[in-house]
Parts: sequence; structure tokens; C-alpha cells
Amino acid sequence: MILSSIIESLETIAPLTSAESWDNVGLLVGDAAQDISRILLTIDYTAEVAEEAKKSDCGLIIAYHPPIFQPLKRVLSGSLIFDAIRHGVAIYSPHTALDAAEGGTNDMLADALGLTDRAPLRLSPGKSTHYKLVFFVPAAQADAVAQAVFAAGAGWIGDYHSCSFQCEGVGTFYGQPGTHPAVGQSGKLERVEEIRFETLIPIGKADVVIAALRASHPYEEPAFDLNVLAAESHGQGRIGTMPPTPRNAVIERIKRELNLQHLLVAGPTEGSIHKAAACAGSCGDLLDDAIRAGAELYLTGEMRHHDALKAAAAGMTVVCTLHSNSERAVLARLKKRLEETAGMPEVIISKMDRDPFSVR
Repeated sequence: MILSSIIESLETIAPLTSAESWDNVGLLVGDAAQDISRILLTIDYTAEVAEEAKKSDCGLIIAYHPPIFQPLKRVLSGSLIFDAIRHGVAIYSPHTALDAAEGGTNDMLADALGLTDRAPLRLSPGKSTHYKLVFFVPAAQADAVAQAVFAAGAGWIGDYHSCSFQCEGVGTFYGQPGTHPAVGQSGKLERVEEIRFETLIPIGKADVVIAALRASHPYEEPAFDLNVLAAESHGQGRIGTMPPTPRNAVIERIKRELNLQHLLVAGPTEGSIHKAAACAGSCGDLLDDAIRAGAELYLTGEMRHHDALKAAAAGMTVVCTLHSNSERAVLARLKKRLEETAGMPEVIISKMDRDPFSVR
């Protein structure tokens, strides 16, 4: 499968517009036109993972953490990025886009807790992803123009295509001398039975769709509107409720769901909880959000010493898995979602990827 098609599936699962502004997500290394026959999923792109990808003949590595984060001043022989480029291996990172996505990393942690009625712990400013295109066309040519704009990428809502709204009306125009109207004649006020046609366009496909509209429309100067749609809310972390459950039972559930033998726990361990929060990775900066929301337990990857003390003083139980252990279970979900796409190459999860820390 061509890499650009895989990227389209990835960005359907985790739209990059949901990523945090400080993050570096998307295709970081590679050629979107290259052919991919096998994909490797990993949290971190390490030397061991790079060797595994080479032995497994994986042309694409989806690394949750972006291996290029700060600007690079040199890419020299012996570096992991140099070797990936030399061997034609593409690298893609979803990171905080996958965290915010429905069914992504933070929803995985919320499921591990058994949360219902969940919502983002902190909302992020939305970024618009679509335009609404409105144009006007004589009824006789409406179907032909509609098919042209649909073929160019307009009209998708979820898994439905060719989506539009159409209504009848009357258009007027007065052609100046030298014009050649498709209907009527110049130098005369014309009234034409037209169809008002509305549909959606992904922002990245606007130029192609408008070109298709102009090429297929019978008028010399087709009238159309292009309106930016308001962005949907998204955010990091999750907050939700559960039936009153003993803290120790919740801790054991987390171990079982994330396949972990040990956890770091701060704060109270006795009594029941009804409301909990979760955020993958290092989420001490969302601790105040969790406290304000009334969370009695906060599940994350890691937390600073003084933040753990602050949480405990507020009566909150903090459960830390170690950083990447709060993220790794999402790889199985991502694998399943990718495999639902027809023609997707084989997807494997790295066996060499692991958290750098262990508890002994």
C-alpha cells in the first residue's frame, strides 16, 4: 500500500488537528509515495527497535513518541534518523493526536479504570478541519457537477460519501458585453432555475475540489461560497465516574488491564472512589484540573515528587505506571484499527520496545 493511503487511515483514527501545539506529529521521515509492505508499531524508536524493523522488513515505523522533536542541525551517519533515511524506512508519529482521539491512549486508560460518563480532563483549542462549500448550478447540470466535486474529495461525513443538501431556487445575472453565458444572452437580465448545493470539503482538498467545480460547471463564472466550519472540541486526559469501588480493587484492575506487575502509588489506599481521572505519559501539569474536577484517583505515567505530595494532601490517590507503560497498551488498539482498512499491509507490534525503567 502507498504510504499516503496509510497516512490517510492514521489521520482518520487520530486527526493531527487534535495534537497539542508544542508537539511534532505526522510523517517525520520518508516519502509519502513509497510503497509499504509491513508496518511496525512502537512507543519509542530505539536502536533495538530499528534493528527489529530491519530484520522484519518493515518499511514504516509508527513511533508513538516522535523521534524528531527539537529541530535537527545535522543528520549524520550512525544516527537513527540517518539510518532510517538510508534504508528507506519511513517514520510516523501520532503522539498527542492519538492521546486526544476517541478510542485513543487516554480512552484506553479510562477503560482500564472502568470510567463511564467520561470527558476530556482539559479541553484544547479546536482547529477547523473542513469547509462548507455552497454553489449554484442549473438543474440540468447539477448531477454532473456534483459527481465532479465528490470525485475530487468533497462530500464525506464519517463513512458516508456523496453527502450534500440541495434545494431549488432562482438565480439572476446580467452579462456585460463580451460575455458568453451558458444560459440566456448577454445584455439582458436573466432568471434561471438553479439548484443550491451544499457539501463539506476537507481543508487540505479545497484547491482540488474548487478546480473540479470550475472545470465541470457550465457557467463562465460559477458563484460559490467557502465557509470555515467551527472546530469540534477535543482535549487531553479523561475524567469520569464508576460505581463506588475500593481503591485497592481499582489498583488491581489497573494492573490487570495494563498487564503490569507493579505500580507506584501515592496518597490514600483505603476507602472507595466514585470519580477518577487519567492522562497518559507525564501529566503532572493536569493535576490541578483533576483536583478541581473532584477526582479521587488519578492514573498517569509519572509525576513529580511535589505534585504527588500535593495530590495526597488533597486526599487523591495517584497511580503511576512509569511513563511509557501508561501508553503501550494503545498499540494493540491501533493495530486493530489499522487492520480494519482494506488492503492495509501486515501490522506488527515491536517486541523490543519497553520502558527504560524496571522495578526490581
